[in-house]
Amino acid sequence: MSEGAAAVAVPRHRAQALMLLVLAVVVYAADQLSKNWVVEHLPEGRTVPVLGEFLQWHFVRNPGAAFSFATGATWVFTILAAVVLAAVLWQIRRLGSRSWAVFFALLLGGVAGNLTDRLIREPGFPVGHVIDFISTPWMMPAIYNVADIGIVSAMILFVLISLLGLPIDGGPRVRSRERQEDRDDESRPDDAQSEDPQSDDPRSDGSHPDEPSSDEPSSDEPRSDDPRSEGTR
Repeated sequence: MSEGAAAVAVPRHRAQALMLLVLAVVVYAADQLSKNWVVEHLPEGRTVPVLGEFLQWHFVRNPGAAFSFATGATWVFTILAAVVLAAVLWQIRRLGSRSWAVFFALLLGGVAGNLTDRLIREPGFPVGHVIDFISTPWMMPAIYNVADIGIVSAMILFVLISLLGLPIDGGPRVRSRERQEDRDDESRPDDAQSEDPQSDDPRSDGSHPDEPSSDEPSSDEPRSDDPRSEGTR
């Protein structure tokens, strides 16, 4: 990489990393503040209509994963969340794409929000129950929270990024680069034809320039029109 390109890449990397951290903090703060409000103001296990059947509050404590899966293995999800968190923070050093920054920010904020519940909420570290309270019966039977919204949104964005072929370092699209390489291969002349020495050589019949032609008489043989040939007969 040239010095000019490196000078441009460093500020871009810093800008994307800063945007990632700011958005992740926003998602995390919204998740934790909403959960604290739910614990203090909503009755547990009761449905509170907000927009009729479209949106409802229903406070539950979830010891497992989504849809209350694996409720007896809370510590496993705590370890997985910590691993994901560490992987996201490690990938920040390569970050140069705005799309990837948004993906990591949503994932980081969501995972950190649910991980906090498992570390500090009842029944205690590291098997705390996640606070769920958002219910949309028209869309899905599950009850979820702001952190879950961030994680699901991140997964949808990841699929789109993968389909578009956007690299994490902010370079050109992978698919566009492959198409350009294919076009370069098609426009490249045939190597075998360009390297053939006989294609431009006028002596392509294989004759040597110093060898006399077979149609010309040899200098050692007397010619028929030579006057000396008659005297020797």
